[in-house]
Amino acid sequence: MKIGTQEALDRLADSESLFLNLFEHGTLVVEVYKPQKVDLQKPHTRDEVYIVISGNGEFLNGGVRTDFSPGDFLFVPAGIEHRFENFSEDFATWVLFYGPEGGEKKT
Repeated sequence: MKIGTQEALDRLADSESLFLNLFEHGTLVVEVYKPQKVDLQKPHTRDEVYIVISGNGEFLNGGVRTDFSPGDFLFVPAGIEHRFENFSEDFATWVLFYGPEGGEKKT
């Protein structure tokens, strides 16, 4: 199974949506996400990973702000407020949801 970055972005553009579910297996859900100007997401019920495809900006994660750029890995535990801010027009990211509702327990 392979989904290339350009294929994912093309499929997203064709969908006329900000995000698109591309793959599911067990608890894993893989999406591509490309917000326009403002990121309006709300906290999610499952743990989440972002891997930045393109663009740069700032990521607010549970009150902690950090810069991001292509290739960066960002983790958000279930239920935590988060959003991308001050991002470039070309910003796009992979999104991976996994695990149980409420998130996995810390080990």
